[in-house]
Amino acid sequence: MRKILLFLFLALFFIGGCSMKKESNKGINPFPNFDAMWDYRNPDVTEAKFKEILPLLKNSAEFTYDAGYHAELLTQIARAQGLQEKFDEAHKTLDEAEKLLTENLKTAKVRYLLERGRVYNSSGVSEKAKPLFFEAWEFGTTNKLDLYAIDAAHMIGIVVLPEKQLEWSLKALDLTEKTEDKRAKGWLGPLYNNIGWTYHDLQEYEKALELFEKALKWRQEINDEYSIRIQKWNIARTFRSLGRIDEALEIQLALKKEFEEKQLEQDGYVFEELGELYLIKDNQTEAKKYFKLAFENLSKDNWLQQNEPDRLKRLKDLGD
Repeated sequence: MRKILLFLFLALFFIGGCSMKKESNKGINPFPNFDAMWDYRNPDVTEAKFKEILPLLKNSAEFTYDAGYHAELLTQIARAQGLQEKFDEAHKTLDEAEKLLTENLKTAKVRYLLERGRVYNSSGVSEKAKPLFFEAWEFGTTNKLDLYAIDAAHMIGIVVLPEKQLEWSLKALDLTEKTEDKRAKGWLGPLYNNIGWTYHDLQEYEKALELFEKALKWRQEINDEYSIRIQKWNIARTFRSLGRIDEALEIQLALKKEFEEKQLEQDGYVFEELGELYLIKDNQTEAKKYFKLAFENLSKDNWLQQNEPDRLKRLKDLGD
């Protein structure tokens, strides 16, 4: 449950089941709603499912070809490839989508801009990502595509300099609260989460806690168990920053118990926090136990290996 996961994963997407708005002059076709098929925790499975749709587009007597649907589907295949760090493949897929774009395929265009930007950002080329996200924001707001304009503002809030991040995240939140698009309202949870982390980074912990509590309430209202656990972890982490150690410990222990009782895969970030909390409480035995468990779990994480080797080394040292 790390910040990068929340920004690029949870925040990237919650809108399963949203309807597909067709803009092709061929009309609306009963193709599968691929947005409802997204599984962001298993992008390889999602990519395979999406690719199974492609042969239907031109080889079916049942459906009329729809260039907009085709282009949008390709953008989401590219997104699934990007989440697997298959960046070259993702760009090639987006090249295919780009060739299909026409002036009237507005949703397809804004989704293309977003996904091209996301692939650049995920591959460490944020300078190429930024103008694409800004273009997506302008295009989305101009054409009243609130769902995607909010996404663009959210992504801008990730790639700009730290002093500008809060501004863009608040723009996204403002549009989300004002929009009449019910699908776009689904951004409330991710934005509460991300803005909470921005406040946490600014050491404005009370504001961070307020946003995380809003995010938890929102996730509870839609009964999203996976994200409820993430928000509880966030709240506990913020309690640690506020020096409310016993309250933080109570939540983390409850999360650990929940993972055990529901026979879920244990979470290394919970172990890491338990280690930190017991270290603060000067319980060296428990701290060492949980740091060891955290290292055993988190050392398998490719992102942490590449981006936070010092963090992993610290876990190893404290667990030895």
